[in-house]
Amino acid sequence: MYRSHTCGELRMEHVGQPVTLAGWVQTVRKLHANMTFVDLRDRYGITQILLGESLSAQLEAQPLGREFVIQVKGTVSERTAKNPNIPTGDIEIIVSEFKILNSSKTPPFTIQDDTDGGDELRMKYRYLDLRRNIVKQNLTLRYRVNRAARNFLDSRGFMEVETPYLIKSTPEGARDFVVPSRMNPNQFYALPQSPQTFKQLLMVSGYDRYYQIVKCFRDEDLRADRQPEFTQIDCEMSFVDQEDVLGNFEEMTKHIFREIKGIEFNEPFPRMTWDDAMKYYGNDKPDIRFEMKLVDLGEVGRGNGFKVFDDAELVVGINVSGCSEYTRKQLDELTEWVKRPQIGMNGLVYIKHNTDGSLKSSVDKFFNEQALKLFADQCQSQPGDLILILAGKEERTRKAMSELRLEMGERLGLRNKDVYKPLWVIDFPLFEYAEEENRWVARHHPFTAPKPEHIHLMDDLSQYAKIKANAYDIVLNGTEIGGGSIRIFQRDLQEKMFSALGMSKEEADHKFGFLLGAFEYGAPPHGGIAFGFDRFCSLLGGSETIRDFIAFPKNNSGRDVMLDAPSSIDQVQLDELALSLVKK
Repeated sequence: MYRSHTCGELRMEHVGQPVTLAGWVQTVRKLHANMTFVDLRDRYGITQILLGESLSAQLEAQPLGREFVIQVKGTVSERTAKNPNIPTGDIEIIVSEFKILNSSKTPPFTIQDDTDGGDELRMKYRYLDLRRNIVKQNLTLRYRVNRAARNFLDSRGFMEVETPYLIKSTPEGARDFVVPSRMNPNQFYALPQSPQTFKQLLMVSGYDRYYQIVKCFRDEDLRADRQPEFTQIDCEMSFVDQEDVLGNFEEMTKHIFREIKGIEFNEPFPRMTWDDAMKYYGNDKPDIRFEMKLVDLGEVGRGNGFKVFDDAELVVGINVSGCSEYTRKQLDELTEWVKRPQIGMNGLVYIKHNTDGSLKSSVDKFFNEQALKLFADQCQSQPGDLILILAGKEERTRKAMSELRLEMGERLGLRNKDVYKPLWVIDFPLFEYAEEENRWVARHHPFTAPKPEHIHLMDDLSQYAKIKANAYDIVLNGTEIGGGSIRIFQRDLQEKMFSALGMSKEEADHKFGFLLGAFEYGAPPHGGIAFGFDRFCSLLGGSETIRDFIAFPKNNSGRDVMLDAPSSIDQVQLDELALSLVKK
């Protein structure tokens, strides 16, 4: 027996008991020649052990170092100098014998919460980084979220069904990862971007409540909340409408918060249409932890001889409470912030609503006090507030103001990561126009059903912008954590959707003939949702990057620096796969 207890479970009630522990040496503190203290660590915690005079000769012959794996036998004793910061801080082990199970090289970084290792170094030695308590806590949270979701879904009659990882490439969204087939030369599998068509086929098969916590793969450019492989809580239900789906998965979200954070949501999650989200927040995933809504100022801004406003497709502002005392230096810094390439604006207009009620702007040459009052009234500004205004092309300006709103929320401490504000965004457009492709594309995916009252508009290309989808996203603190829709389940409507996307009948049959055929054999009405599991975990854990909650993540270039992947393969493998490399 290597151990009788873990390094995290011994307490005062164990004093006097003989125990055997095994773990990794966190620190070694030699007080004097005859007394050495060691912090012994395992997955469960840290226990202090004391190696006294009787072991000094063995320690001289076999000195301990950081990250050595050792086994100790001894007796639990009450500590004289207790440590209230750890659960085992009241006790220590008086060691009678120890054994080095494996020695360790000096680690490339300190294995503690405030490590001196940079991201790339820790990713290269991820198996060491995973020993750090903070990373362990993240993976523990991930496991608990996984278990809470499974328990909830099981209680609601959902059945987990595994779907294939080697499928057919049907590039309609992100790029596929493709896998060559040795047995079928010059043909390729694709790794699934989601199990979408399979879960719809399961509904056709009568498995009316399906779920899967599943890996998905997308060959996309990376960022903090995106990895080439990621995990979804993927769900589908039959004989449901939008209310049924929203109701079930709002309850699941509440259950997870209750289990993981001890937070109760007693009220229904608010709902917001996509149109309102874009109008008042400038994006389709609003952070509603604070107000500061966007206000259209075109009506009061144009016609005063200020060319920037007069020529703009959109003049939009936000009212920032309590910031009228911003200095010129602070305002200049904000102006430079909106001029950055990531934001792309030419400048920023401000109006100070001073505490005495007077109004002062950066464009006083064009707007007198009476005109400025119209801006203040439109923004519902109060003395002490600051109005920030952007103008320009509609889409770019709205997006820029959305980013400025979030930036001001950050600077003013309004985006508290310990405050959680979920909401549903509903009534998305079914289509969006892709300028570079000169065609309409599906905003979500081509299996999303239009609102029943909008189906007739699909016959008229000029009406596509008006068609709303039976689609919905769940948003948390300005981040989309899940999205789904009611699906098309009739062949004729699905064919009409493919046609609207510019797909010929032959192409639709080639790519999706299996699904169209299935719809002819009694497909039920169905709909579902998929949660971004990694993203949800990172928000619950108070982190901005999902890498912190994935055991073995890729870096920002999509590389596994620990394995050095992706990598080349030898010529024998290339020949077996009937592949040849193109030399640049």
